[in-house]
Formats: sequence, structure tokens, C-alpha cells
Amino acid sequence: MIKILKNQPPPQNRDRQGAAAVAATVIPIIEAIRREGDPALRRYAQQFDNLADLPLRLTENELAEAASAMPPNVRQAAEIAIRNIRQFAEAQLPRERFEEFSPGRKLGWIVRPLEAVGCYVPSGRYPLPSTLLMTAVFAQTAGVPRIVVASPKPSVEILGCAHLLGITEFYRIGGAQAIAAMALGTETIPRVDRIVGPGNAYVAAAKKLLAGEVGIDFLAGPTEILILAAGGDAKTIAADMLAQAEHDPSATATLITTSSALAESVSAEIERQLETLPTAAIARQAIDNASSIIVVPDMEIAVEYCNQIAPEHLSLHDPSLLPKIRNAGAIFLGANSPEAAGDYASGPSHVLPTGGAARLRGGLSTADFVKVIAIQSLTPAALSEMAPAIAALARAEGLEAHARSVEVRSAC
Repeated sequence: MIKILKNQPPPQNRDRQGAAAVAATVIPIIEAIRREGDPALRRYAQQFDNLADLPLRLTENELAEAASAMPPNVRQAAEIAIRNIRQFAEAQLPRERFEEFSPGRKLGWIVRPLEAVGCYVPSGRYPLPSTLLMTAVFAQTAGVPRIVVASPKPSVEILGCAHLLGITEFYRIGGAQAIAAMALGTETIPRVDRIVGPGNAYVAAAKKLLAGEVGIDFLAGPTEILILAAGGDAKTIAADMLAQAEHDPSATATLITTSSALAESVSAEIERQLETLPTAAIARQAIDNASSIIVVPDMEIAVEYCNQIAPEHLSLHDPSLLPKIRNAGAIFLGANSPEAAGDYASGPSHVLPTGGAARLRGGLSTADFVKVIAIQSLTPAALSEMAPAIAALARAEGLEAHARSVEVRSAC
């Protein structure tokens, strides 16, 4: 049964020893692929992905056949999701600007897409075609010309969604070996500029170890939801918590409320819904071991706990509290905005920071797939006006040639 706590933040569970053990397993995989390329990739794909003698890369015909085999209702749902995600991604795309900020000083920026992006799509306990949509559509909208997808044992729906998006470079590999191959490049898989998408602990460890050699989005751990509600319907709150709990035994579902009655009702409702939930074996572990309901004196304290936790998903039942929220991966505003809508079809990406990383950034966006490059243009008069300041700062740093490079122009 879920824990009910009084006026205290939920415990933060960070398994550093476990992370070290995972890294120790991942490092040899990365180094083998760095040294050997395809032979090492094939070896690990056989060991971990049971790939046997299948080619690493799927053909366009295989992707097209999968799209034809998709159940019609799933294909229609994917098309609706693609439309909504693309609409949101287009609105997020940074716009170029170049204008005069002061006489003769023209400044701005241009926006250019990355040249190659790798999308990692989990397909272990649950195959996730939605993750393909929530990564690749943003990359496409940004104008990325080469989009690579890696997914171990991909489902028909994952392959079919790739075809719907026009993606042709798809590899049936997963885990640390897929991340290493995309980051370092092999004979079969040319390297990419950035890797995005969630994965298991081995995927996260590989991304962390290779960050710098390749761009990454962020390190994703077990999924999280935090619900702030002074009152509300216990059935829908319990359903939202279980929707998160069924992902993984380590998933966390937290309710913070000012109502002891609501806390007890939600706890009881979780137990009732678990009785008929097909994924109860997983959800039960997450509810009992990693989740909690916290009763606080007022919503000011609830909001402060939220900002300390920086949850991946924040379900905020009272929209008037929005100005006080500083840290969250994504916010679901109002009781009728379930987190599941964001997982699939409303528009924003469901690839979000976990483990408190929402203190640093929000979720994946179109901006993650472009470079915003500053540009500047100065007239002789504008440069002459700034020359004394530039030269003084350059000489304060001991960089005489910097100062002279400005003064030689001012003297012309």
C-alpha cells in the first residue's frame, strides 16, 4: 500500500552504487566498439538483442510492410499524434533575427539544423512507438537531413511509424551498443551529432560516458509524476498515479495535498484499481516502494516541495499556482489534462528530464535539433565608437593583438 506522509518531502532514491556497477559493464562495450566497429557491434547485438544472423539495418520494404500491418485504429491514432506533435514543434522552432541594435551595430542570429541525429526508441518491457514520434518529428521539423533510429526488437507499430514519417535508416539494435555505435560510428552506422530518447540504465550510462564525443539530450532515469491537488476526484488522481507506476518498478508517483480525506480516498482507490489492472505486478512495486502521498498544511508548502523535487511530470490541478512553479519537466494544467495525453498525442514531447534535472531544463524541443548561431556586422563608425572599450578590455587581459586588430581598423 502507498505510504501516506505528514508534511515532509518524498524521499529521493539515488542508487549510486548501482549506477557504478552499470557503468563498469558499459565501458568495455563502448571501448570494444571504438576499437573494432561493426564486429563488436554485431557481437553485442547477438548477445543482448538476440539478433542472430539478421541484418543490423531494416530495409525500406520491411518498414513499409510493417505500416501495412498496423491495425487501422493504431495507424489513424499515430497520424493524429504526428499532426499534433508537428504543429507544436513548428511553433517551438527558434526564429532568425538580424537587425540594428544601435547605429551601425547590426546583430542577430541564424538557425541551422544539426546534420545527423540518432533517436533511441525503447522496445523492452513495453515497445514505445510514441517515443519515435516524440523525437523524430521534432528533428524533422528542425530540418535535420539524416535521422537514425535504433530500437531492439522493434514492434510492428514502431516500424510502421518510422515508415509513416519517411524514416529509412532504422537499426534493430539497443542498449549501450546502440548508443556507442551512433556516437562513435561504425562501418554500417555513420556517427551522428546528437542522440536523443530515453532508455534503460545501460543506455543512460552509455550516453553519460559518451557525452562530449556526441551531443545528448539529458540522462533519463525512472519516470516520475507529482500531482498537486487541494481536492478533486480520487478515481482520476489514482488513475494518473497508476499510469505512471505501471511503467517500471522504480517509477515514482506522488500526490501532495492539503486534504487528509483526499489522501485516504486516493490510497483506497489505488488499491481498488490495482485489482483489475493488467500491469499490476509492476505498478504494485512502484506504488509500494517508490511512491507516496504527502499531506501538507497549505499549498504554499506543496509548491515549495514541488520546486525542490523538480519532477519530470507535474500535474497541477489549480492553474492559479502556475506562476509559482519554477522547476518541472512538463506541466499538465487542470484536472482534465492527464499526463497520458502528453505521452501520446497532445503535442509536446514526452522525452523529459528526470531525477531533479528539471531544475536545469525542460523537455525535448525543436531547439535541441538546431544551432542558433550569432552574427554581427559593424560599420566603421560603430567600430570606432566601441574601439576604446574593446582595446582597454583586451589589454586588461594581456591580449595586445586583440587591441591592435581593432585599432588598425579605426586608424584607416
